[in-house]
Amino acid sequence: MTIPEIHTVALTRADGPVLVVGPSLGTSVTALWETVADRLPGYRVIGWDLPGHGVAPAPTAPFTMAELAAGVLAAVDKEIGSAVRWSYAGVSVGGAVGLQLLLDAPDRIAAAALVCTGARIGEPDGWTGRAERVAAEGIDSMVDGSRERWFAPGFVDRNPLRAQALLDALRGTDVDGYRFVCGALAGFDVRDRLAEISTPVLAIAGRDDLPTPPASLEAIASGVVDGRLEVLDGVAHLAPAEDPETVARLLDGFLSAAGRDPGTAAAPITDATTIGQQRAAGMVVRREVLGDAHVDRATAAATGFTTDFQEMITQYAWGGIWTRPGLDRRSRSLITLTALVARGHHDELAMHVRSAIGNGLTPDELKEVFLQTAIYCGVPDANIAFRVAQKVLMDMGIDLG
Repeated sequence: MTIPEIHTVALTRADGPVLVVGPSLGTSVTALWETVADRLPGYRVIGWDLPGHGVAPAPTAPFTMAELAAGVLAAVDKEIGSAVRWSYAGVSVGGAVGLQLLLDAPDRIAAAALVCTGARIGEPDGWTGRAERVAAEGIDSMVDGSRERWFAPGFVDRNPLRAQALLDALRGTDVDGYRFVCGALAGFDVRDRLAEISTPVLAIAGRDDLPTPPASLEAIASGVVDGRLEVLDGVAHLAPAEDPETVARLLDGFLSAAGRDPGTAAAPITDATTIGQQRAAGMVVRREVLGDAHVDRATAAATGFTTDFQEMITQYAWGGIWTRPGLDRRSRSLITLTALVARGHHDELAMHVRSAIGNGLTPDELKEVFLQTAIYCGVPDANIAFRVAQKVLMDMGIDLG
């Protein structure tokens, strides 16, 4: 058995849940994943490079997909220890490694996102032919074809620096590293073993992906025991580079939810909880209560001046208070609405009227809240509250009679 030497890269150093990410053939994990990692501040993101790619040394002998996965597992164990469970996300061959890990070491991985990949990718003859071409003509012979396969139409023009970083990583790839990975892909086919995988799986496809089209990811999502499919518009084969915002949002929601039983509240914060875990739990609740659209707008609008404030809100308000088990979310919405009326925070009031409906309050119950604030906070404050709430409810299409 030939287990290749795998090198890891610390993409973030947060003291939070561990997420291991893997690259695509011809890329470095940093060029492919760094923009997503930057959007996951609550996670400790560890990348790994394929042999002869990125920071990894060239391989000394061919290897199979199972041997490559064993090398990744050994590298992660060296980095964080063998007692720690972690989540995984991988693109193309990195996704194939993820499937192999789920089959060979299911107890080590809590959840896995498999991106632009397949239980079999292409045909064996195609990989053999590509390996022979690289051996004869060099890595530069792969650049033009990879540019066409990797990116959706218009991406290179919109994001020339990101595209150039990925193509430069390809040009720097070792010939043996590239062709040995082709050999591993030629022998990889786990289509008949998908039903053995019970770990939660998120399959992410690019609508414009030719090497691994959405049907390839649908086969994974429907073949495993607990799978879900997301298809991204305007994305081809390198989703983390092409649409890092959406990939980060999907990963955050999926991995956080996979860490607790479906339908339960986020885990309460304890003294042993790290800051990263508290912030990650807070982001889950914040998104569930306020909605992805609102949170995405708030985080996208953050600047160097306001980012720390946004992280503080997520950690302390949503991660420290809204996750506590002592009150349900309906009760917390009632309290929040009353406080906002009393303090005259009308923009926040509109937002929390909307979230209160999502937390199960009815318009009649909202009316009772505002009637009571008229007594304890003042009629003018309640008058404004009724006006704000009525507009929100009408915008939501709720019939007020």
